[in-house]
Amino acid sequence: MLSAWDRRDRPPEEVAAAGLQGFAMDKTFLSSVKGILLETELDFLRCVSAIIIFLVVSFAAVTSREGAAIAAFVFGIILVSVFAYDAFKIYQTEMAPRATQGDQQ
Repeated sequence: MLSAWDRRDRPPEEVAAAGLQGFAMDKTFLSSVKGILLETELDFLRCVSAIIIFLVVSFAAVTSREGAAIAAFVFGIILVSVFAYDAFKIYQTEMAPRATQGDQQ
């Protein structure tokens, strides 16, 4: 971390860049196995949280029984099905344990 003396002697751009150094993306980490798994898990959690949010909002909207609310409910259910399919495909292709060649024979 920079001390007060270091901040005084440096231009403001360098101080701001040094303060944000910990938030930089590490390309080697993202291409490693742990980085790929983290990205997959976050993508899966994004789908699951979107499903929950859209279900709650859709059922809250349909309680008013107006035409626009029913249209919002139908649109929300369509979005829930799209996100559920996306979560299923993510789980099936990237998170499910794969059978090895020896197990298939």
